[in-house]
Amino acid sequence: MKCALVTGGSRGIGSAICQKLAEESNYHILINYQSNKEAAEKTLQEVVNKGATGEIIQFNVSNAEEVTTALSNWQEKNPEAIVEVIVNNAGITKDGLFMWMTQDDWSNVVNTSLNGFFNVTNFFIQKMLRNKYGRIVNMASVSGVKGTAGQTNYSAAKGAIVAATKALAQEVAKRNITVNAVAPGFIRTDMTGSLDENELIKLVPVNRFGEAEEVADLVSFLVSKKAGYITGEVININGGIYS
Repeated sequence: MKCALVTGGSRGIGSAICQKLAEESNYHILINYQSNKEAAEKTLQEVVNKGATGEIIQFNVSNAEEVTTALSNWQEKNPEAIVEVIVNNAGITKDGLFMWMTQDDWSNVVNTSLNGFFNVTNFFIQKMLRNKYGRIVNMASVSGVKGTAGQTNYSAAKGAIVAATKALAQEVAKRNITVNAVAPGFIRTDMTGSLDENELIKLVPVNRFGEAEEVADLVSFLVSKKAGYITGEVININGGIYS
């Protein structure tokens, strides 16, 4: 059984990615969620409706022990399963000006995006190297390449993901494992629901927010066989706001 794991797969871009992979790949979809089981089950239902198989798997990506326990248990129950695709999508924001930022707001955001990438990817990387095949896609952000005021913590976390992507790509390329990052701009999801869309689209050359499905299309391509010669890249998907 060949599998694709999507962290933070229950809602928003993560859910769209799970559904797109269900449509366009032959992978068994592992939908990771932290707390919203109902949303994860809804995504799983969509995956099944599209003719694929999947399951939900609960852990907090920022908690190394929890990640290792959950994934080890899953691997023991599914000894034949091979995770070929990892989409490190889980992330949180705690926006605010740096001068008022608390230690927790800094740590929680960095731990989820950056340590989450380490915890999940590190669990599987040796297996991928042995299998001589893998596709890793890390969710960055326009904030990680341009920097966004009021998001110093998020920009730091996503900027670190960009650098980690480029470094890891060079380490594992000989074993047919690609590592790329996708950097969305303003995408219409729960996460951007509180933003003033009418004001912000003035900044976007294509004059609209992006859709989660558009990001999912890009991720689906990057994890496919077609993208074997693309690695170490950061692909902006932001309507021209920054490139």
